[in-house]
Amino acid sequence: MTIVSPQAQAVPLNPPSSGNNWQQILKEAVRDPAELCDLLNLPQHADSARRAAENFPVFVPRGFLKKIQPGDSQDPLLRQVLPLEAELQSPPGFSGDPVGDQPSALLPGLLQKYEGRVLMVTTGACAVHCRYCFRRDYPYDDSPPAPVVWQRALDRIAEDTSIQEVLLSGGDPLTVRDELLADLVKQLSRISHLRRLRIHSRLPIVIPERVTDSLLDWLSASRLTPIFVVHANHPRELDAEVLGALERLVEAGIPVLNQAVLLRGVNDRVSTLVDLCEKLIDARVFPYYLHQLDRVSGAAHFEVPVERGLELLGEIRKRLPGYAVPRYVQEQPGQLSKLPLG
Repeated sequence: MTIVSPQAQAVPLNPPSSGNNWQQILKEAVRDPAELCDLLNLPQHADSARRAAENFPVFVPRGFLKKIQPGDSQDPLLRQVLPLEAELQSPPGFSGDPVGDQPSALLPGLLQKYEGRVLMVTTGACAVHCRYCFRRDYPYDDSPPAPVVWQRALDRIAEDTSIQEVLLSGGDPLTVRDELLADLVKQLSRISHLRRLRIHSRLPIVIPERVTDSLLDWLSASRLTPIFVVHANHPRELDAEVLGALERLVEAGIPVLNQAVLLRGVNDRVSTLVDLCEKLIDARVFPYYLHQLDRVSGAAHFEVPVERGLELLGEIRKRLPGYAVPRYVQEQPGQLSKLPLG
């Protein structure tokens, strides 16, 4: 399987050993689809979840599971992490590389799609396996989180003076230890033509304990302007602990943006999207993008028609000020920017 996650034995839903150690929380995440169904009182889904997880494994932090209503198979947070039989369907138009990552690779783990910026795939590990993940089939084995791999990318970035911004992505870059990330960012800051550093991470949403003093220290210490992009799809993801983690980033002077994906059965209602945007703005996090689903194999059951997305966007604009309305976009292979949909 392409996505790599830390390995550990299953433990109770709320283990006392977790504390605030994000690495321990990662190790104790649920990996067994049968255990996931058992913890959430959904035994009827165990067999289909097991079959679907053979193509894309289960990985869910236990803290995220605590936000899900047991016994409710339609819970919008559950739908993001529960493998379904529908994932085994492969309708036309869906593929393993829906956004053209492979053609845009300059090197293994270094992608360039847009002028002036590059993306480093720093790791294949994630803090949660979202069932709609557009990189669920990405060849992460070709770009492991190792300094020798990163050095090739650093050398290539240093050679191209047109590059002003580097995006750290994955997987999720914050599954990498702070010592390694701090050293990587230090090396990036030595490249004189770089100006900005962008971090794309779901960890502050699913493991808010990851926003540590160490993380804030290396983010704030670099001469590069940091921009932090998180990923929340539903207002229930933004509980007190998550809002506290986002506040720490904001109070450190780091601009924080949110990307959401429009997902059927998760957030395809006006009230849900309005609540999400309002919660983000109140936390001083700007709704950045609302993505049309990337058409990755196994995720067709999440797709919302663009026409419906435009209806939702129109209603959001009626209810919220302009700064609280995300841009509704779609990524298409070979294009020089995200495609605005409305």
